[in-house]
Amino acid sequence: MPQQYPFCAVVGADEPDGPFGEMALALLLTTISPEVGGVLVRGQKGTAKSTIVRALAEVLPHIDVVAGDRFSSDPRDDTHLSPDGPFAADVAVESRPVRLVELPVGATEDRVLGSLHLERALSEGRTEYEPGLLARAHRGLLYVDEVNLLHDHLVDVLLDAAAMGRATVERDGVSLTHAARFVLVGTMNPEEGELRPQLLDRFGLSVEVAAPDDPALRAEVVRRRIAFDADPAGFSASYAAAQAALTERVRAAQEQVVHVELTDAALLRIAELCAAFGVDGLRADIVTARTAVAHAAWQGRDRVVLDDIRAAARLALPHRRRRNPFDAPGMDDELLDQVLGDDLPEPPDPDPEPDPDGPGDPGGTSYGEDEGTSRPYDVPQEPEDDAEPGSSDPADNDASAGAGDRPAGGGSPVSAGQPYRTRLLTAHGTGTGEAGRRSRAITERGRRVGASATGSGSVHLLETLRAAAPHQAARGRDGGRLLLRPTDLRFATREGKEANLVLFCVDASGSMAARRRMDQVKTAILSLLLDAYRRRDKVGLVTFRGTGAELALPPTHSVDVAAARLEELPAGGRTPLAEGLLEAARVLAVERLRDPRRRPLLVVVTDGRATSGPDAVDRSRLAAGLLAAQGVASVVVDCESGAMRLGLAGALAAHLGAEHLPVGEVSAEALADVARAA
Repeated sequence: MPQQYPFCAVVGADEPDGPFGEMALALLLTTISPEVGGVLVRGQKGTAKSTIVRALAEVLPHIDVVAGDRFSSDPRDDTHLSPDGPFAADVAVESRPVRLVELPVGATEDRVLGSLHLERALSEGRTEYEPGLLARAHRGLLYVDEVNLLHDHLVDVLLDAAAMGRATVERDGVSLTHAARFVLVGTMNPEEGELRPQLLDRFGLSVEVAAPDDPALRAEVVRRRIAFDADPAGFSASYAAAQAALTERVRAAQEQVVHVELTDAALLRIAELCAAFGVDGLRADIVTARTAVAHAAWQGRDRVVLDDIRAAARLALPHRRRRNPFDAPGMDDELLDQVLGDDLPEPPDPDPEPDPDGPGDPGGTSYGEDEGTSRPYDVPQEPEDDAEPGSSDPADNDASAGAGDRPAGGGSPVSAGQPYRTRLLTAHGTGTGEAGRRSRAITERGRRVGASATGSGSVHLLETLRAAAPHQAARGRDGGRLLLRPTDLRFATREGKEANLVLFCVDASGSMAARRRMDQVKTAILSLLLDAYRRRDKVGLVTFRGTGAELALPPTHSVDVAAARLEELPAGGRTPLAEGLLEAARVLAVERLRDPRRRPLLVVVTDGRATSGPDAVDRSRLAAGLLAAQGVASVVVDCESGAMRLGLAGALAAHLGAEHLPVGEVSAEALADVARAA
């Protein structure tokens, strides 16, 4: 194996401080107490995320396992949940390093959960289970680089295993359960897309990393990397003592953690903290408490103090404060200090002296009025503002004053309102793209609709047997087991949902610049972006105004970046509709070469007017016909409003062969109202 970059060379020999200190601390705490629930590391490319994670296994103490067991059973655990068991009382034991198992983003479910051992099934006629990555990761580290790009079906598998501590396999004639307790570590670049909320909450801790700004520190990082590349063995040897000392400290903390006392006062302070920050559910309270205990053990303490709670909160709460993918994670340090206070009360004396003045608090400390559940602290309130966002003129809030027709002015951006649940927009027909949640497709998951002699994934046993049956006599079978050949294999064909490329083509011209109209348009697009995030789509943004169009956001998985670009979008000028459609066609052509399996869905947001350049209307019709001829699935969101409507967006939808959708009917609730009225 290639030499691994030393953990201490990145984070420091004595303490995990410096630019990567918070990440190193989170990783160490979750290995001291795996019940914390793993670590999510967010940061831009080139910030040593993968380097630190891969180096972590080198400084962890070795573990004892049952010799020869494929599932890393603990010999001290009497409840072995291993298909290779049961084991004798005097079973052989071996000590080995903690494993770091990497789960590729493109892994199949068979590779993760395990599956039927095909070679033995075909050659020997035996049904034997071949363990997957979850079995290999038991009692170790499961690392997912670019975890935000992980397929939904693998996310579901990880969620089940992380929650239950075991993996259950029911497929291909295999039915078994094995232990799968691992520390889940994920790294991601937020620019490439966000995580599903369900998986985000499953990570116990979350940290943000960035490259250091100090030139001297950056130079030292580069110097060490060059020295390692020149002589990996010699460079690692220079950190051997520091690595060994860190390993011993982790071992001591793992032994100490079960003896750390979490007092009622500390637990109450944690609950107050989680309530003050408005996190959902109780998982944050549990994770913060476990992390505080692990931090106390790491510091060699036998009782949780405020410093432990503060360190735990900074790791366990930021990612749980997000209400949607457009919210930036972070902590309010002022509120954190305000809620924590100055100190925790001492726990009551277990053998108090009798109070000569009569009954009272035996420990001399009151947990009621002074330290009870109603500790007074001020939570900062959002300022009240009845004015419309972006408006300082009272007339803008008066419908009778014609505010709805007043331009936003000067190309200044208008903020979107609160997003809502949208109706489902889909591509036509049945695709073959990546598994997702939008359009109908043949994918790796879903209901089984047939079988194929080519492909991958789960074997369709019944169809495999049917394919083999007619050839048994020719193969010389006169009884006994069925004679199978590799050509008999049939793979299940499944129909599910795919993710799409949702390309927004947005009219930002003067006709769209009325303040109330642009607010409604941006709110609708923001709602559709949130829907795209939930359905695991890629998104892109083309805008057109003045005399041309531009690609404001190349197709990406990061819908929060798209939301930020939308927020900055100004409006004004003429309407170059043809240029906008042609730019959308160019972007889709490029993406078709890059990702041919991902079907596009074009969402044109406009009132349908074309006013820029000669023959603007005719050129718009030709551009629309070009997209229609390419078979691009499209939706025209009609932003025209008022009593006098020209119906131009409806005519554009006809030329595109697109669905025509008034902006007021983008909402799923609006669609339901229309259905009830009909």
